[in-house]
Amino acid sequence: MITGIVVILPSVVTIWVLWGLFNFIDGLAQKIPGHLPGIPGIGVVIFLAVILCVGIFATNVIGKRIIARAENAMARIPLANKIYGAVRQMSAVVLGTDKSLFSKVVLVEYPRKGIFSIGFITTENGGEIDYRTSKQTMGVFVPTTPNPTSGLFVFVPVEELIFLDMSTEDGVKIVISGGVVNPPYPYNNKRQPSEPVSQPQNLFATEPTKASETRE
Repeated sequence: MITGIVVILPSVVTIWVLWGLFNFIDGLAQKIPGHLPGIPGIGVVIFLAVILCVGIFATNVIGKRIIARAENAMARIPLANKIYGAVRQMSAVVLGTDKSLFSKVVLVEYPRKGIFSIGFITTENGGEIDYRTSKQTMGVFVPTTPNPTSGLFVFVPVEELIFLDMSTEDGVKIVISGGVVNPPYPYNNKRQPSEPVSQPQNLFATEPTKASETRE
């Protein structure tokens, strides 16, 4: 009984969600003036056609400029800019259209030693953080489950990070699913596990300035 449920439930839920989405999109066609009634799926065809046209429009020079201006206008609207920015970034990561947001997947000992959380490298240059701490650090975003658009951002010393071989898409899937979706390892038998990042020599030429030093 349990095995049958485990086998059938994913398929049933998937079909139910897709069918509901199909009916919702198809129902939008009934509100379009001059629609073609009685043709199942006409709404889905129109919806896909609109998405395709938008994609073609967004890839040319004029379309890119118009979309950039629209995004700038959206960025000035309070609250809406937060929602739009978060959804846009996460969709770019999940769909693999923007590899620059999260460069690598790592493990961070958080919330305490001995417990590891998945994090994403957002910057490999700590800048003043490196200078003040006398360490080589990286910016790490530790997302929450099941909403990866919120989380914790920290600078972590490189020697305390565990670099993973999985892609950022797989890392996001693990976070969103709460670990239910976990890609098998190794991903490729020909691929060697990531080596620890070596520490650069003479990273700092001078001693960091202490906040407690007496000013002249």
